[in-house]
Amino acid sequence: MSPSADFPSAGESTRGEDDIIKRIAAILGRGPIPRGERHIGDDAAVLTPFVGQALVSTDVAVLGVHLDGSLFPLEDLGFKAVAAAVSDLAAMGGRPKGAVIAVSSPPGTDLEELHRGIGDAAVITGCPIVGGDLTSSRDVSVAVTVFGECPGKDAVLRSGARPGEKILVTGPLGRSAAGLRRRRAGASLTDELVVAHRRPWPRLAEGIAARGAGASAMMDLSDGLGLDLHRLADASHVGFVLDHVPVAEGATEEEAIGGGEDYELLIVTPNVERLRMIFADRGLRQPIQIGWTVENVTERTLGGEPFQRRGWQHQF
Repeated sequence: MSPSADFPSAGESTRGEDDIIKRIAAILGRGPIPRGERHIGDDAAVLTPFVGQALVSTDVAVLGVHLDGSLFPLEDLGFKAVAAAVSDLAAMGGRPKGAVIAVSSPPGTDLEELHRGIGDAAVITGCPIVGGDLTSSRDVSVAVTVFGECPGKDAVLRSGARPGEKILVTGPLGRSAAGLRRRRAGASLTDELVVAHRRPWPRLAEGIAARGAGASAMMDLSDGLGLDLHRLADASHVGFVLDHVPVAEGATEEEAIGGGEDYELLIVTPNVERLRMIFADRGLRQPIQIGWTVENVTERTLGGEPFQRRGWQHQF
């Protein structure tokens, strides 16, 4: 996050912008910087070599699209932007190395509040913000590019599932959608389900455990089971049979299937016993088996009925 990037070069405006960047850097620089690395302050970040495979992913969060600014504080947009990007690393069984952010906003936006949410997510996920940029725009948006690594074994792809394997999720579904519904009905920001919507938790430890257990395919449930399971099946050229969908307490089945933004992991494995053993050994909540994969790519059912595609999709 260089003071000269995208800003005028003279006068009071420059000094004001430099001061904003210094305050933002102080908010984001709460964690220790590994020896040999350089984070915010130069034209580019310097990172030590990655271990195993390097992972890169980008997400954009827009106020009014990914967060209702009339219901939630601005810092939640920053938190969700980082959490969603880090969740993509979790879905590959990776661990974060760092992230760069690009914030676009109209004049008068409380950038310090926004970056407090970014900083909170960086701390809890162990993903330091190593650089970024600021620019003006009509809407508030946060673009996050995360870097991660997969030491030891290859990253888990969504295309590796084979017929006859078990399908699991890392927790009950629908909490985020239920939280948004409850907030619209007047629930407080501290309501448990509301917190699940505004402060999602990337399943990093679970992703690493699943990769170590030999999971054949995996992805995070960002757009809802009703879409994301179909995407995994499409990539793997398999069908699936579901016997149930685990619905979170306080949520509806429709919210669990199509609500999105749960960020639980969808895992396919040929060895469910090994998966459960490794989760237990690491003190993680046991994953929930919901069905199995089949060879017929057109067979996609829940309780014997066709499992239709439904969930969150952007309209372009």
